[in-house]
Amino acid sequence: MEESTGALPRKDDFSQWYNEILWRAEIMDVRYPVKGLYVWYPYGFGIRKRAYGILRDLMDRDHEETLFPLLIPKTEFMKEAEHIKGFEDEVYWVTHGGTSELDVPLALRPTSETAIYPMYSLWIRSHTDLPLKLYQIVNTFRYETKHTRPLIRLREITSFKEAHTVHATREEAEEQVEAALALYKEFYDALCVPVILSRRPSWDKFPGADYTVAVDTIMPDGKTLQIGTVHMLGDHFSRTYDITYEDANGDQQYAYQTCYGISERSIAAVISVHGDDKGLVLPSAVAPIEVVIVPVIVGTRRDEVLSAAAELESELKGAGFTVKLDDRDMRPGAKYYHWEMRGVPLRLEIGPRDIDSNTVVAVTRTGRKVKLDRRGVVEGISSIFAEFRGELFEAAKQAMADRITVVATLEEAASAVKSGVAVAHWCGSQECAEKIEAATDASILGSDIRSDLVTVSDGPCIACGGKGTSTLIARTY
Repeated sequence: MEESTGALPRKDDFSQWYNEILWRAEIMDVRYPVKGLYVWYPYGFGIRKRAYGILRDLMDRDHEETLFPLLIPKTEFMKEAEHIKGFEDEVYWVTHGGTSELDVPLALRPTSETAIYPMYSLWIRSHTDLPLKLYQIVNTFRYETKHTRPLIRLREITSFKEAHTVHATREEAEEQVEAALALYKEFYDALCVPVILSRRPSWDKFPGADYTVAVDTIMPDGKTLQIGTVHMLGDHFSRTYDITYEDANGDQQYAYQTCYGISERSIAAVISVHGDDKGLVLPSAVAPIEVVIVPVIVGTRRDEVLSAAAELESELKGAGFTVKLDDRDMRPGAKYYHWEMRGVPLRLEIGPRDIDSNTVVAVTRTGRKVKLDRRGVVEGISSIFAEFRGELFEAAKQAMADRITVVATLEEAASAVKSGVAVAHWCGSQECAEKIEAATDASILGSDIRSDLVTVSDGPCIACGGKGTSTLIARTY
């Protein structure tokens, strides 16, 4: 694609910055001729591949990966009334095969419960078949009527990791909810993205679930982005789809279930939380290129410098780093701009003076410069990456903390949500939630908050004065 050399909008203008960085850093091309569908550039898909590699490794500890069909018969899709009501306005329907009208319309999966659970009813027979923990990474389709935004609000979710588990008892299913939340926290720790967990209000839970716990981060404009959800399904779906097992006494019992998902919003969070006015800033764990080597050509020693750079590239690749040697015939400054925009964590510069002193100049994406002994360059880079990761995570945590405000009144909450998240006491009633949301032009995210950055307490509800508990209020994507 054509390289842009104009200034990137300041991150303070977050919406414009985000839209620009997606194409300048070659994340996604928004020009596909269907609203809400976007194309991954190879570089952006490389970020996605690395991040989902981490997620797969975490899931594979005690889950198995699978793949279910995209098309769901309407007869199966319509069985769980509460679930269907939650998705009925979002479903794409396939009504024809070629020119022939189908006897039974087929839904493009908005989520896969109704595709997976009829098969679970066939597979599960005995208590020895439990627990069953499967996941898949697939595309899902939802007819999104709000303003679409790449990676954030889509009509085709291209990278939906959904897990579906089955257990013998409610207690075991609830334990799985906690295990899933811990797994998601570990995933986002690896991405250096701080998160807040909260239990959604009953009217905002997943359709058909007993309850939903959501994972949110705070974006640079102060809005929250939901980047993961975990649902306790109870026995609702097992009763609908007849998912039963024979217990140790020979009696038939309904199973208990959970499901939980993460999408490419995780990539949007990495881009948004860490990026700066120069472009992307990527943790090495998700960077398609961890190290770029820029030869500094001076005078007559061109071949010597290029040879030293190639030797360095070979050594670093052998040590397991993803490396790019940029030997293009262009000024070093233009190369620096190119790779800073794409968030490469570390740039190595090598020129005649470095060869003579047996050193390499290392510059992190955030601008910290050190000289590394050429003989210990692998160890030096590993140390830099560990420090760089810590710096990114601490900066992200501080940025989140700066956007969280504890408030005691509706007026204070309305002011706080203009630039971040308000933490207020709420009694839990829908009537008071509606008053709070009307007064703040924001949403009740949830209570039962879990975050190192929020101290949970009880106090008078800011709407009615009754007994309340700490609750998140925010404007959301």
